[in-house]
Amino acid sequence: MTSFTVNGRDVDLDLDPDTPLLWALRDELRLTGTKFGCGVAQCGACTVMVDGMPRRSCVTPISMVEGGEVTTIEGMEGPEVKAVQAAWEAIDVPQCGWCQSGQVMSATALLQMVPNPTDEDINNAMAGNVCRCATYVRIRQAIHDAAKTLEG
Repeated sequence: MTSFTVNGRDVDLDLDPDTPLLWALRDELRLTGTKFGCGVAQCGACTVMVDGMPRRSCVTPISMVEGGEVTTIEGMEGPEVKAVQAAWEAIDVPQCGWCQSGQVMSATALLQMVPNPTDEDINNAMAGNVCRCATYVRIRQAIHDAAKTLEG
């Protein structure tokens, strides 16, 4: 039995400890906002927060989150995520939408750690998030816009 908290709710899962967190979230807990993209932690679609830090859930065994706090896109709260989501919508960042939950999770984590990021900060933080629709310029602009919203 593996026990941890997801979006503020205590869960106990009777799964193989090597089960990827992604599949526990999607298949067992029915939290489908976190997406499968590549399965090797290279695209970022599966990004969740584990104890407040972004982590690729496709390569994170549930044994690694024992006793921890996992937050999925469904459980994100706070001014940073609200600012990111508003900026995303304002400049039409989403296209197909597949990468968006991972992109929003990573952008929110960046703004929580670096309230006024430079282009270099954004590029570094978002480097592991692939957008197959190539909206990278809009993603960067949306993060800058969200930071401005949070400032004022």
